[in-house]
Amino acid sequence: MSVGRFMRALVKSAPKAGLEWVEKHPVPSIGPNDVLIRVTHASICGTDLHIYKYDAWAQRTIPIPLVVGHEYVGRVAALGEQVAQRAPLRVGDRVTGEGHVTCGFCRNCRAGRQHLCRNTLGVGVNRDGAFADYVAVPARNVVRLPDRIPDLWGAVMDPLGNAVHTALANDLVGEDVLITGAGPIGIMAAGICRHVGARHIVVTDIREERLALARQCGATLAINTRQGREAPSLSDALPSTVAIEDAAEASERLLRDAMKQLGMTEGFDVGLEMSGVPSAFRSMLATMNHGGRIALLGIPSESFPINWDEVVFKGLTIQGIYGREMFETWYRMINMLIGGLMERIQPVLTDRFPAHEYEKAFTVAGSGTAGKVILEWDA
Repeated sequence: MSVGRFMRALVKSAPKAGLEWVEKHPVPSIGPNDVLIRVTHASICGTDLHIYKYDAWAQRTIPIPLVVGHEYVGRVAALGEQVAQRAPLRVGDRVTGEGHVTCGFCRNCRAGRQHLCRNTLGVGVNRDGAFADYVAVPARNVVRLPDRIPDLWGAVMDPLGNAVHTALANDLVGEDVLITGAGPIGIMAAGICRHVGARHIVVTDIREERLALARQCGATLAINTRQGREAPSLSDALPSTVAIEDAAEASERLLRDAMKQLGMTEGFDVGLEMSGVPSAFRSMLATMNHGGRIALLGIPSESFPINWDEVVFKGLTIQGIYGREMFETWYRMINMLIGGLMERIQPVLTDRFPAHEYEKAFTVAGSGTAGKVILEWDA
C-alpha cells in the first residue's frame, strides 16, 4: 500500500475551542513494533467533544498540538520491522485498535490486567490519534476484524467495548437492570443486557430522542427523569446539594412507579451508571435491591455527597469501570456482534459525514440527541 509524506488531519492546534483542518500534516512514522493504519471511518466520542470545547478537563490534559480521535477502523498500510516478522498481520488487513496504550511493565500489566495500567496513554488524548488519514499504534493494540463485521461497527468498537465491559461486570441473566444515562454507551448497554438475557431493563435520561433509541435497542422502559420538573437554567450548571436531592427524589419516584408497573417488589439487581449525574446515581442507590451490584462508568464533573446508609445497610457492591479489559472484552464483543447484537443495536448508528464536514458532525454529536456520529475518511 503506497503511503505519501502528508495526510489530512483534525488537529487541536491552539488552546481554544475548535479544531483545525490540516491538509498537509506529516504522516506519522512507525517504530519496529508499530503498525500504520489507513483510516476509513472514525466516530466522535464524548472525549472528543471535551477536547473540541477545550473545557477544564481538556486544558489540563491535552498536549498541543495533537491529532485527536480514538474510535476508528481502517486497513494496515505499513508494518514495523519486528511486526512483519512476528505478528499475524499483513498489509491490507482490515483492523481497529484498542485506544489505551499501556506500559507493559507495571504490576497490573505484568499480571495480565493491562486495563488497570497506571501509566496508560490514550490515543487521540495523550498521543496523536485517528481523526486523520493515518494513525500509528503499537502492534499489540491492533485488532483484526472478521469479514462479517462491517466498517461502521469497526469504527465504534472502542465505546461498544466500554458498554460490554460495564454490562458484563456482573451476571445479568434473569436480573432486573437499571441503566442511568442514555448516551450511546448506555444505549448499547441496554442492547447488551437484552442480548445476554436480563429480565427488565430500565433506562433513564432527560433526552427523548435518546430514550427512543434505548427502547429500540432493548430497554423494557425508558424514563425521562425531567418529567414533572422544570428544565434547569444556565445558573444550575453546577447544581447545589439541595438541587441534587430534589432531582434524585423526583427520579426515585419515577423509578418506583416503573417498578410497580413491571411487578418488581424488591429493587434492581444490577445498576449500570453511565451518566456521571449526581442525582441519577443517588436515585440508583435508593432503588437497588439488597445485595445489588453497581458498575460505575459515568464520571461526575465534581465531587458530590451520597447517602452511605444505602450502600452499607443494603450491602451494595460498587465497581469502577475504565475502558475495556485487554483483550477479553474485544473477543466477547466481536462474538456478540456476529451472534446478533449488531442487529439489535443498529439504531445507535445515527449519523455519517464526510470527514471535511467535521463542524457539522461535531454539532450533531454535541446536540445530545444523536447516537454515534461517524466521520468518513475515505469519502
